[in-house]
Amino acid sequence: MVSLSGEEIERYARHIILRDVGGPGQAKLKAARVLVIGAGGLGSPLLQYLAAAGVGTIGIADDDIVSLSNLQRQVIHGTPDIDRPKVDSAVDAIARLNPHVQVVPHRLRVVPGNVEALLADYDVIADGSDNFATRYLVSDTAFHVGRPLVMGALGTFDASLTTIRAHERGPDGRPNPTYRCLFPEPPAPGTVPTCEEAGIIGALPGLVGSLMALEVIRAIVGFGEGLVGRLLLIDALTMRFETLSYDWDPDNVLNGVDASP
Repeated sequence: MVSLSGEEIERYARHIILRDVGGPGQAKLKAARVLVIGAGGLGSPLLQYLAAAGVGTIGIADDDIVSLSNLQRQVIHGTPDIDRPKVDSAVDAIARLNPHVQVVPHRLRVVPGNVEALLADYDVIADGSDNFATRYLVSDTAFHVGRPLVMGALGTFDASLTTIRAHERGPDGRPNPTYRCLFPEPPAPGTVPTCEEAGIIGALPGLVGSLMALEVIRAIVGFGEGLVGRLLLIDALTMRFETLSYDWDPDNVLNGVDASP
């Protein structure tokens, strides 16, 4: 197990005195490697809280640059970062926040040709992407390489969050559900408007990205009950939170009864 320096013990003191985290849990965080896909609305708070928590290595995959319209919600970036690659801006922000964290920038778009090698190099994956093609590609690949996956999604005033551990089995011996057990296929192109088309309330990604960080930390340390097999739904218009359960679908294409090994 990795050791913590005196400075790290002071920095993470409020974690270390938590009964369900403690020194061993903090050491697990320091040893962990987490990949965050997207340094935008969800990635901004997610990256900051993972860094503040002391996750030892954080990878960031994003091929975009900072634009002025991002700053209403993508709070890891600032006005001086406009036109910079988002991964570079995020690396600098994390360095200011916690110099004990190693950040690995991946300035790229996640595509079939690079996704497997990228995900396999990390212990936990957090998907904050903003398109269905990436979401399904990442969730399928996380299953194939055997990595837990925390997934957040945003609407205009609504959001959802779940954790996928489809490469494992539940206490009853049944496979855990995949993302395709929840949503078998992506919606038809053009049926779900993007945030550029429909807009988004700026504080909502902060809420959901923070919850994603909590789920990632839970996956590393192991405490409480996470969102495996559960979908957290958030309605910011009425400030309602609802959790729906979903189960393994024996007909799903990844770990269903007739799925290819």
